[in-house]
Order: sequence, then C-alpha cells, then structure tokens
Amino acid sequence: MQYRIGRLSEEIKKEVSQMIFEEIKDPRISSMTSITDIEVSKDLRYAKIYISVYGNDDEKKNTIEGLKSATGFIRHELGKRIKLRYTPELIFELDNSIEYGAHISKILRDLDSQESEDK
Repeated sequence: MQYRIGRLSEEIKKEVSQMIFEEIKDPRISSMTSITDIEVSKDLRYAKIYISVYGNDDEKKNTIEGLKSATGFIRHELGKRIKLRYTPELIFELDNSIEYGAHISKILRDLDSQESEDK
C-alpha cells in the first residue's frame, strides 16, 4: 500500500506541475512556482500539495489563492488523466522550506566569512 501511495504521489506531482505551467492561465499564479512535496492520505481521499513560490509575500498569497480557485479544474483533469476509483481532494499549502534553507545557508556563509576575518 505504501508503494502505491508513493507512486500515486509522484504521478499527481507530475500532472499538477504540467497543469500549472501549461494549462492554468490565472495571472495570480507566479511563474516561479514549484511543487516541493505531496502527501496522500492512506485512504487516498486527500492529497496535500506543498507549493514553493519564489517571490515576495504578495506573490505567494496570490499564487495560493489562484491555485485554490483552480482546484476544481485541476481535480477534474487529474481524474481524467489518472485512472482511480476516487480522485483525491486537493489541498494546497505554502512551503517555505527552500527559503528557510537559503536563509540558513546565508547565515552559515556570513559566519564563515566572519571567522576568516578574525584569523
């Protein structure tokens, strides 16, 4: 069952990414959007899609709003493309892990440069 959930997550990720970049024409959705992770519930009823948006807070908020308004279309298309008895309900959430990682990297670089100057 775990193998099936992993396979389904990858398939959903591929299809939703393609829809975001090629089919959804909502101007609120940033072109610097990527899907970082997908969690599918054990009963295959829900899929939580984590979205990373490179940009300011307004761009992030607008992108999530745009994706939430397109959820019906995305779910309908997903149902046509992936043969399942029940198409999971999609939940979009903002993922700040990439920005957090970049922030930590910057702090580490700053510390490293300070240590170099102190020597």
